[in-house]
Amino acid sequence: MKTDAQLQLDVIAELRWEPSVNAAQIGVEVKEGIVTLAGHVGSYAEKYEAERAARRVSGVKALAIEIDVNLPGSSKRTDADIARAVGNVLQWTTYLPKDHVKVMVEAGWVTLTGEVDWEYQRQSATAAVRYLLGVAGVSDQILIKKPKVSSSAVKSDIEAALKRRATADAQKISVEVHGADVTLTGKVHS
Repeated sequence: MKTDAQLQLDVIAELRWEPSVNAAQIGVEVKEGIVTLAGHVGSYAEKYEAERAARRVSGVKALAIEIDVNLPGSSKRTDADIARAVGNVLQWTTYLPKDHVKVMVEAGWVTLTGEVDWEYQRQSATAAVRYLLGVAGVSDQILIKKPKVSSSAVKSDIEAALKRRATADAQKISVEVHGADVTLTGKVHS
């Protein structure tokens, strides 16, 4: 197990390694494996990438984020401009059914609500919005509709996919479905 000092050095190194982050603007503190990132960045995208970089480091138990997004003058936009941009990018995102995601913008913070069929659609919506100019943060409140398939159908579909992709390993993996939870257990070669 890493010491807090080693974990701090590893997180700092990972932040420096990440080209989309200005590591000099972010301080790192560690106590009992809990990493606190603090500082000021110029975009929500940079804040998000700093969080991702810290989560990649082995030994991080939890993250506390105290990073402020201070948009430079050229990046500041009105909430109406941001809302229009978000609406456009969501409309242009092919994974999303039209008008299923609603947008609210307050002080540059984008809140997405609505309901989609799949997790990848929810992730696509937040990913599309995260990097827009002027966005200070994203709150993902998009719900996923209850699946319209039976547990046994999900189980057989997963087993078939495993067999298509990894015949040798597929026999060693068991699939269990309980409601919306799917559990894969077993051993594979890698």
